[in-house]
Amino acid sequence: MTLQEPLPAMDPEPLPDPVPLMGCPYKSDPYPLYERMREAGPVHRVLFPSGVRAWLVTGYDAAHAALNDDRLGKSHDRGNDSWRARASIMPEPQHSRLQVHLLHQDPPKHTHMRRFVADAFAPRRIERLLPRFQELADRLVDSLPEAGPADLVTGFAAHFPFQVLAEVIGLPAELAERFDRDWGKVVQPVGPADPGRALYEARLHGLESYIAEVVARKREHGDDDLLGRLVEARDRGELTQEELDSMIFQLLVAGQEPVTNQITTALIALFRHPDQLARLRDDPALLPRAVEELLRHDSAFELTTWRFFDRDSDLHGTGVPAGDSVIISLCAANRDPRRFPDPDALDLDRSPNPHLAFGHGIHFCPGAALARAELRIALGTLLARLPGLHLAIGDEDIEWIPSVLGRGTNRLPVGYDRRV
Repeated sequence: MTLQEPLPAMDPEPLPDPVPLMGCPYKSDPYPLYERMREAGPVHRVLFPSGVRAWLVTGYDAAHAALNDDRLGKSHDRGNDSWRARASIMPEPQHSRLQVHLLHQDPPKHTHMRRFVADAFAPRRIERLLPRFQELADRLVDSLPEAGPADLVTGFAAHFPFQVLAEVIGLPAELAERFDRDWGKVVQPVGPADPGRALYEARLHGLESYIAEVVARKREHGDDDLLGRLVEARDRGELTQEELDSMIFQLLVAGQEPVTNQITTALIALFRHPDQLARLRDDPALLPRAVEELLRHDSAFELTTWRFFDRDSDLHGTGVPAGDSVIISLCAANRDPRRFPDPDALDLDRSPNPHLAFGHGIHFCPGAALARAELRIALGTLLARLPGLHLAIGDEDIEWIPSVLGRGTNRLPVGYDRRV
């Protein structure tokens, strides 16, 4: 079956145009809508809460092709006036100072910038740091109540990824302790007329000041770590100040919040499938394969960031104007029955499992090896040290974050028998 051939329709009701991607029912379970979209075709016009309209790619083959399509660029300079009017949520001058990181670059600039971070996140280096990561996880579990209930976001998932990240990039302990997780919310769209705009801008200014302090600290001490090497590259003229600040911004935000969210989505999936949770608890050797399936089953990276054609183009049979935003649904691709048998099932024995949770092509997540290690340690530690771990609220009471691109929850109340 080709990309242009939709599956036989199961729902006679036509999809709206554009398809709204918003609201609590959608955020709590987007998969029924993604199924309808996949059945109708690989590309659909969609509407986000901010008013931004985009073209959404669904289906595994279409997503894989789009992620590797060199006609689609990531630079915001490609966006047309219609996109720019609503999508540039960061006010100037912050947008220009913080939005020129790797996610928004095309070759050769992307290639040049990516080489600065590659070694720090290399699998061989991550492997050497695993004992330290385990220490951090155990220390957080030690601080949980001796018996439930507890909130695994505030007690574990909100802290573990950032503590690990600080070790990997060389963020000094005193600065790491002062990082405000709320600063990460600057990636969630808040329009100029939104009542929360003032708080949004305050977070943005706070994060900018923090990044400036990190740069000054590294320049003063000349540390031989990722942050130190990025500052040295700026001082040698190999990066601009805006590129340096943007890369630190990306490390601090993209290096923490998605893993925090992935821990929560993985735990929720296991709570919904107690037989699989029991298997994983009793056989930790399943963890590497289980992590891949949990990433496929409900990815914290629900959608990719913007891509653009620089001229009017055909995208799997749909005409897309130059400068319109194109977004790929990784979650929809990872539940495509054309690629994954029984895709809605959580199958810890699934193999092969070529999911797209970390993207594909030149923008494949450089921190994928680190994220996988964090998930293995987080899940293995929580299941081993909290016997009887279970969700302490009804499934319908889970409050999913309103983020446009990601999935996760800010609270995860759990119960357990005891802490060991």
